[in-house]
Amino acid sequence: MTPQEMTAREKQELSTEREKTRPGRYYMPDIDICEFPDHLELWADMPGVSEKDVEVTLENGVLTLEGKVNTELYDGLAPLYTEYNVGNYFRQFSLHESIDADGIRAAMRNGVLELVLPKVEAAKPRKIEVKVS
Repeated sequence: MTPQEMTAREKQELSTEREKTRPGRYYMPDIDICEFPDHLELWADMPGVSEKDVEVTLENGVLTLEGKVNTELYDGLAPLYTEYNVGNYFRQFSLHESIDADGIRAAMRNGVLELVLPKVEAAKPRKIEVKVS
């Protein structure tokens, strides 16, 4: 792929029918999910969000990711040109019952939220011994 074929993807603003309780824009973070035999790994891009400003919750089978950007850093700026919209991040996923909710781990590194979602024992692949009769 040549640089001429590459195009920047626009940040997708969150559209919801629910009323927001916090002012400002919300965006859907870009997500990558990989499946491994015993777990899933999820990476959410949330540039501008620090470790203390990210919240991961699980309620009624719904995993919620929310990151808040400190907009005070941008106060008083008058840029001539920008390609980056500043706002908070929000995304939700319905988890399958094969995920071990108690074992979910999360870490924030350099604006990327990393989650490990372990599978319950029954959902993990296993080898079945074949006996010779």
